[in-house]
Amino acid sequence: MTKPITVWLTPPGPNSWKVILVLEELQVPYEIKAFKHDDVKKTPYTDINPNGRVPAIVDPNTNLTLWESGAIIQYLEEVYDTEKKLTYDNLNERHQLNQFLHFQMSGQGPYYGQAGWFTHLHHEDLPSARTRYHNEVHRFLGVLNGILEGKQWLVGDKCTFADLSFLPWNCRLDILLKYPDDVDPLAEFPNVQSWHHRMRERPSWKRAMEIRDGLMSDQGLQPNGMPKGIYNMAQYEDFLAKSPEDQQKWLDAQS
Repeated sequence: MTKPITVWLTPPGPNSWKVILVLEELQVPYEIKAFKHDDVKKTPYTDINPNGRVPAIVDPNTNLTLWESGAIIQYLEEVYDTEKKLTYDNLNERHQLNQFLHFQMSGQGPYYGQAGWFTHLHHEDLPSARTRYHNEVHRFLGVLNGILEGKQWLVGDKCTFADLSFLPWNCRLDILLKYPDDVDPLAEFPNVQSWHHRMRERPSWKRAMEIRDGLMSDQGLQPNGMPKGIYNMAQYEDFLAKSPEDQQKWLDAQS
């Protein structure tokens, strides 16, 4: 009988949910060790991942500890996707899937992350940096839109782990780029938009988001990642401008 895989994660970040999504799709037993982002560079987590990034897994079935979301996904596919639900047997298709997984990790993740950082978190306003990464996000989406022209999925005729790896970051795009609530940031990329919506309707994604929202609530966060009691981006930016001590006082006052 398969023992549950332990997944270490901080709920707000997108990368961990790539792994949870694959676990849900494959129906592999797992348990989550959730902790606050403030503790990602501290023990005991750095004993699991010395790089201090999430996610990481500990698999008691193979005695393997593994970090980096792409490496974890490839491992789960090799060991647990025995029915090839999210992959293929064919040599060419297998490597095309890995190509797109690397494209997600080298293109989408870093560009989206830097766009979010310079839009919301950097200690000074740097319009040139913000413009650069916003432009790179749109360039990346344009490439992806072209790849998906006339296709339902990236490779072959089914949704695979490569497709699913893009979903968590695209779900955060409106916040990362500070889009108004009534504007879909994928609207100008119709192939990406329809592909994205198909994946969001999968039961595995809905289940993963139910789990995520519960873990976020436990940490005093709303589903959009903002602390409870903050209702718009202007309030969130005011919160981020506070010192860590004042942020904690504000959070304590909301509880």
